[in-house]
Amino acid sequence: MAETSRLHSLPLFPLGSVLFPGGQLSLRVFEVRYLDMVRKCDSTGAPFGVVALQSGHEVRKAGAEPEQLFAQGVLARIESLETVQTGLLQLQCQGLQRFQILNSWQLPHGLWVADVEMLAGDVPTPIPPHLRNMAHALFQVLMNMQDPGHALPTPSQMNDCGWVANRWAELLPLPVKIKQQLMVLDSALLRLELVADVLEQNGLGQTPPPGNAS
Repeated sequence: MAETSRLHSLPLFPLGSVLFPGGQLSLRVFEVRYLDMVRKCDSTGAPFGVVALQSGHEVRKAGAEPEQLFAQGVLARIESLETVQTGLLQLQCQGLQRFQILNSWQLPHGLWVADVEMLAGDVPTPIPPHLRNMAHALFQVLMNMQDPGHALPTPSQMNDCGWVANRWAELLPLPVKIKQQLMVLDSALLRLELVADVLEQNGLGQTPPPGNAS
């Protein structure tokens, strides 16, 4: 078996939300601890890690509780960067591969970095017949939300358990802890089945309204 790849001193961006592989993430960056990191990642094409916060706040505040991170996150690649004004950057990023934090620490100016081990990606899994309406409903939601700058999903994406489950998990107004649990599941089929259960438990059937509360 090939050795699992590791990254050392990966810069981290803690958020009060969960990024999923294949997901889109918009960020407004203004804290000093992130500005230089983001510019370096953009100029070199290197990713940074997005991790959800167990406690603490995205923006550092005097007297606030310490930031505590979940142990798994997702690599993010910068797709576009715009300088809105001095000291304010607007980013559009895409979620890549999941990782496990082996150890993490903060630099003197507050930036989190970590040694991480990459986790295996989802095995492509066709959607079984009893869950196909999950894909149909998702397609309708995405059609209604379509950004002219983004293409609609491909047929292969719409027939893949992991891709469909991840997009639903992003859209549903679930607690961060639940989204994190879904993101780290190794079984794409189980993730999709759990999302379907969440929809039923909340009386939303297969066509919930879009919304992202994280």
